[in-house]
Amino acid sequence: MPGYPEGYEFQSRLELSLSGVHAPRQAGISGNQQEGADSVVISGGYEDDEDYGDEIIYTGHGGRDLNTGKQGTDQLLHRNNLALAKNCQTGLPVRVIRGKRPSSRFAPQEGYRYDGLFRVEAYWKERGRSGFLIWRFRLRKIEPPSVATLQEPSATYGSPQRLSTVVQRIVRDTAQGRSLKALYQFQCQVCGVAVPTTAGGYAEAAHIRPLGRPHAGPDVLENLLCLCPNHHVMLDFGGFGIADDFSLLSLSGSLLLHPKHSLGREFLQYHRDHIYQ
Repeated sequence: MPGYPEGYEFQSRLELSLSGVHAPRQAGISGNQQEGADSVVISGGYEDDEDYGDEIIYTGHGGRDLNTGKQGTDQLLHRNNLALAKNCQTGLPVRVIRGKRPSSRFAPQEGYRYDGLFRVEAYWKERGRSGFLIWRFRLRKIEPPSVATLQEPSATYGSPQRLSTVVQRIVRDTAQGRSLKALYQFQCQVCGVAVPTTAGGYAEAAHIRPLGRPHAGPDVLENLLCLCPNHHVMLDFGGFGIADDFSLLSLSGSLLLHPKHSLGREFLQYHRDHIYQ
């Protein structure tokens, strides 16, 4: 924001609010569930927060006992939590403000500090330290985007303006994934559609239990599905689940399953527990 470069420090939440960098004077997430979030504050309010500098595992809002600081009820994916989930889907970055936290070497010694733009890479649910369900968001530091200058449109048609964009969803094409797609002849296991292209069929290998921290899913056939792009996105963002009998949850029908493809039910259970909503 103009006038508040990365590293700018604020003495109080009131000063932070008046600046517009983070408008709420108490809530840790600023935004709404229709448009997304614009800023978050990490200041030790939630016991499950993890700060690794350029990566933050941020705990959603709700369910915290104001007297003890511990979770007292389950969190829901609505209001400000849903706002952060929208950012994950749209790629909209959020401003991150760190508050004083003696337990974190990345926090300021006093007050609050604006620490730049972060991208919401993933979100999931799990049981926190107090035993209640919480929503967690993985935030990763990004470079500030370039600022485009608005100009009046030209009266004549010319070369289209080229803008740099960032693709948020990484499609991994491993040997396991390639063999799985060949097994299904690029047919989606949910809808049965095989997407044709001039270079042949197209499908995506989707991990049921996601790879990387914190999920640590393995890149094995038992944890992979052959999906069209639409159902890959729905799987990743909890749009449907899969029961142990391979019937689809929130969708009609059952999963197509080749006799040579065995799925790990522990991965289906993990997806239902942490991602399916």
